Amino acid sequence: MDDKEVQVDSVSLEDANVETPTTEPTNDAVEKSEVDVLNAQIAELNDKYLRVAAELENTRRRAAIDADAAARNRAMSVARHFLPVIDAVNAALTHNPDDEGIKSMVRAIAGACGNIGMVKIESVGQKLNPQFHNAVQVIEAADAESNTIIEEMQAGYMFGDTVLRPAMVVVAK
Repeated sequence: MDDKEVQVDSVSLEDANVETPTTEPTNDAVEKSEVDVLNAQIAELNDKYLRVAAELENTRRRAAIDADAAARNRAMSVARHFLPVIDAVNAALTHNPDDEGIKSMVRAIAGACGNIGMVKIESVGQKLNPQFHNAVQVIEAADAESNTIIEEMQAGYMFGDTVLRPAMVVVAK
């Protein structure tokens, strides 16, 4: 009986002239979908590659900036340690201004400081600037304008655009 049922079903389909759709896509459709999938994968991989390349470049740039900052901080630390030596040589020059040996040391220190980017902050005759000067005393001076530095107690120094030590100064009232 099962054979009859099967025959009846197949006969009825043939009699009705109904075509069954083919489930197999044509070769062109298969190739198109495969190409689309491959193009999508290429685009995704290209995007990943570009992102990784950009991240690598950013990492290199950050590493270079960090290395420069670390080197600058080390140099500034060394320069801060030499400030007492500079002060001592300048004090020796003040006490004995005719000594050629001391003058030679002052010139050598000034040259070395200039080579590494360390400069003395000019104070006497300048207006008080809290970024560069630390006023330790205020006195009345008839020959000086108010808020003008009339004496430098301790020299201040800068390393590039950073203040290593502000100058300790006396200011006219």
